[in-house]
Amino acid sequence: MSSKPAILVTGASSGIGAVYADRFAHRGHDLVLVARDGTRLEALAERLRREAGVAVDIVQADLTRPADLAAVEARLREDARIGVLVNNAGAALTGSFVDQGPDQISGLVALNVTALTRLAAAVAPRFVAASSGTIVNIGSVVGFVPEFGMAVYGATKAFVQYLSQALHTELGPKGVYVQAVLPAATRTEIWQRAGIDVNALPAVMETGALVDAALAGFDRRETVTIPPLPDASQWDAYDRARAAMIPNLNQAEPAERYRARV
Repeated sequence: MSSKPAILVTGASSGIGAVYADRFAHRGHDLVLVARDGTRLEALAERLRREAGVAVDIVQADLTRPADLAAVEARLREDARIGVLVNNAGAALTGSFVDQGPDQISGLVALNVTALTRLAAAVAPRFVAASSGTIVNIGSVVGFVPEFGMAVYGATKAFVQYLSQALHTELGPKGVYVQAVLPAATRTEIWQRAGIDVNALPAVMETGALVDAALAGFDRRETVTIPPLPDASQWDAYDRARAAMIPNLNQAEPAERYRARV
């Protein structure tokens, strides 16, 4: 058993989650891998045990099911070995907003928002008590680019970004590192499940490259990591512009442009 903190990764059976598992295993971390597909999880776990010599537990769970979600929450609360949560499980929807049914929307929000938030909430008190621990939330650049469409999916990812930055503000001074990773199109099964041909997209990042970039940001302790963005100063300028508005938001009267003219 490794002396390093164990890593719990959701959505670990394929794509970004599986690569995170691989990379952390080869850094010498024990793993707790969570996903719906138990067969794939076991195959990945066996390979990583063999290649990296680490302990790997698997938890077969559908995080949209209350009982499964509660079981993973309990593991995060009770297993003191777990020092990093990688909140990766997520899904997307095809079609326009008016074509998406209520059950599809509810399922997407349950996975991308509710499950992610509840898992972070389950582990945060223990991390704060220990003055250490890390929460990595996988968002998307779609969360701040409404021009891309994907209204509900983008809104869930905007939530992830906001939550991560707010948790950084609240938990960072208490010793907890929170990172939001915002990929653009990445070659994962999320596209196939959503009925989208990934090969028809104009630019697609390979999963290994995405995770390696995210881990470079992790090692630098970035709050927001955007692997496809060439010029980091653009994000810095965006964030400064947002912060510049804050002193002007608390006003007793509406802005002049909204006042009625007699």
